[in-house]
Amino acid sequence: MNLFSSPSPPTSPPPPKASPDGAFEAPNRTARSACWTARDAFFACLDAHGIVDSIGHQEEAARCCGAEEQGLRRDCASSWVTYFKQRRVMEFKRKQTLEKLAAEGARPMPEGMGPPRLESGR
Repeated sequence: MNLFSSPSPPTSPPPPKASPDGAFEAPNRTARSACWTARDAFFACLDAHGIVDSIGHQEEAARCCGAEEQGLRRDCASSWVTYFKQRRVMEFKRKQTLEKLAAEGARPMPEGMGPPRLESGR
């Protein structure tokens, strides 16, 4: 290894193919499955190390789960990686909020007892 060399960046999935109308094709079932498997492996590693927010604790996540994160980046589109990481934090906060409300004795509102919904077309 050279003194000034840097580690090679993780390989990313091939770019999506453009369809005849110019739009990009969505990943097929196999690609989505590989992505979800990589996501599950990364999240299992984060869980094992007690890390919820891999964006806010990026260095710790990279140190503990670097290989799993490289797999996630390799098998998923970058927008999916960001979405999965943000959703993990959101789901954790949501669960904490619901547990806190339940501990305070909060009950779910009866059906139809919320703010009025706007009808489509308005």
